[in-house]
Amino acid sequence: MAAPLLALQSIKLIVGSQPLLEGAELSVGAGDRIALVGRNGSGKSTLLKIAAGMLEPDGGERFFQPGATVRYLPQEPDLSGFSTVLAYVEAGLEGADDPYRAQYLLDQLGLTGAENPASLSGGEARRAALARVLAPEPDVLLLDEPTNHLDLPAIEWLESELKSLKSALVLISHDRRFLADLTRATVWIDRGATRRIDQGFAGFEAWRDDYLEQEEQAQHKLARKIAAEEHWVRYGVTARRKRNVRRMGLLAKLRQDVRDYRGPQGNVKLAVSEGKASGALVVEAESIAKAFGERVVVRDFSTRVLRGARVGIVGPNGAGKTTLIRMLTGALEPDSGTVRLGTRLEMAVLDQQRASLDPEMTLKEVLTGGGSDTLTINGEPKHVIGYMKDFLFTPEQARTAVGKLSGGERNRVTLARALSLPSNVLVLDEPTNDLDLETLDLLEEMIADYDGTVIVVSHDRDFLDKVASSVIVAEGDGTWNEYAGGYSDMVAQRGKGVEARAAIKPQPAAPKEKSQIAAAPAQARRKLSFKEKHALESLPKSMDALRAKMSTLQAKLDDPGLYMRDPDGFSAATREYTAAQEALARAEDEWLELEMLREEIEG
Repeated sequence: MAAPLLALQSIKLIVGSQPLLEGAELSVGAGDRIALVGRNGSGKSTLLKIAAGMLEPDGGERFFQPGATVRYLPQEPDLSGFSTVLAYVEAGLEGADDPYRAQYLLDQLGLTGAENPASLSGGEARRAALARVLAPEPDVLLLDEPTNHLDLPAIEWLESELKSLKSALVLISHDRRFLADLTRATVWIDRGATRRIDQGFAGFEAWRDDYLEQEEQAQHKLARKIAAEEHWVRYGVTARRKRNVRRMGLLAKLRQDVRDYRGPQGNVKLAVSEGKASGALVVEAESIAKAFGERVVVRDFSTRVLRGARVGIVGPNGAGKTTLIRMLTGALEPDSGTVRLGTRLEMAVLDQQRASLDPEMTLKEVLTGGGSDTLTINGEPKHVIGYMKDFLFTPEQARTAVGKLSGGERNRVTLARALSLPSNVLVLDEPTNDLDLETLDLLEEMIADYDGTVIVVSHDRDFLDKVASSVIVAEGDGTWNEYAGGYSDMVAQRGKGVEARAAIKPQPAAPKEKSQIAAAPAQARRKLSFKEKHALESLPKSMDALRAKMSTLQAKLDDPGLYMRDPDGFSAATREYTAAQEALARAEDEWLELEMLREEIEG
């Protein structure tokens, strides 16, 4: 058996006073394709950093075969110290590596190479880091969430690129389809230890469930054995002293085994607070269109969404998915065509940017909407601490500001709040971001059991296959078409998956020497200005304020006796309402343009 290229043995790491890793192991041989999986916080990224030599463990050994090359993709790459993106990527090359591969990969990932690293968005920095680790075609690739910030065309391109490499791979990802397509072995980090099966991720979940079931049965047997020993201690016939000592020692060991046992981490408990049933028709759009300047985002699109439907919306970044979903839910007026909403609709919305979360509010305030200690779930009062525990938050986090939570925690907060609101229509924009695989399972089950209607935007192909009854896809040039079934069904009917948006790119210049390219001056690349960033963050609050003002004015105007009592007041309220309506339309258009620009830049 050939020696591994990289091996970790008996790795131990203590964080604070608690062990994060206890005897963890990882062996990577030539050509291996390994999925590294585990719950959020189980130590996956930590183990990958130890494998990359970036973090020293408290115990254990790291073996690295001399002469082998290893490249590591972190979740948050650091591009500081480089004048251009191309220079950053080329710095990862070694003498025998192909210098032209760096430019090829940047082109494929939508970058020119001339960008200033300091001006990149998070998504662009991620793509540059991908190009840097892929360019040398190393012996071992350690990839931590490589699909983050990538849209479907980029994810499928990356999958194809990785399949073509001879490098051994260790992948951390929340994208099931990506893992299933690329891996042939799985390493599971569970309660600090690692367990390996020589099956790709496609076979892992069934194996894991069987393992946990056997473990639970073993704990039941242990409990019964302890009960039998305790019965003997109380009522057994006295035997030789040595025998008694031995059995008492056995009982003490069994009790210690129970104390030492660490059960699996609890799952998030997802339960949606359902409202009254809506009418049979939820949304009917007839020949709707929307354009921003000369750019047509939606062109002559029609659809009918009936109660109980699960509609997926897919497309490349910048295609206008957010614009379409806002028109379908009545939050944005189309330029032409009509949108008719059904009766008795109660919508709960999970937005992609989680913009509605006030970073200064505490977790308790966000979930309860104020200072109350309880909230209502399916008509029943529930204490906020109990509801927090359902989403894996500790009681101590009740007074933690939302702005101090991690990305995964903020996503769970937004999910918790959206699911607590009575609804018969769920609008979910990228709900799978930062969720671990077990929580994704529960989200899929919750959607399957939900009696209402679901409209979801997602780049997760497996998630769409499991939840969608139809998929609306961007065809390009503002055209959208709807296909029956999930993502795979759409691909079968359409003959292809989601394609990248066509972009106008400069003609490539004649090839230059590596040193000449690296020395080329950085070209300015479009990015959000401070004013645009501020507007993107502040406009949602302004729109909410305008809607609240319109609601108050509408209630005033609904008084049938107002005109007779106070005609001047009626006219003033009418003028205010019209002005607020126009201001809201302008604010929505501005926010959508900025949101599409941000999505396009980061994509």
